[in-house]
Amino acid sequence: MFYTLDGCEQLGVTHERIPPKTPNKNAHMESFHSQLESDRLSAAEFENYQAAYAAVTEYITFYNQRRIHGSLYDLSPEQFMRAIANNEVQPFVVKV
Repeated sequence: MFYTLDGCEQLGVTHERIPPKTPNKNAHMESFHSQLESDRLSAAEFENYQAAYAAVTEYITFYNQRRIHGSLYDLSPEQFMRAIANNEVQPFVVKV
């Protein structure tokens, strides 16, 4: 799905923009894009848009489900959620 305002509304998602010249407020996305570039995009040449789209979609699934994250006790997100459910690790407290 491409980003559109209608798509965000249908999914119940709020799209926020950071103020110009404040990359520090976008650190998580910058980190993700850096990982995507180094892990997947720079290692391949794509025949067409569909092949690139499939590779990026596959990487996003890998990143969100199976990739080991140092911030999650060196577990993948799936392993982390199971560990929390089994009381094997303490969940993080997010302060707003």
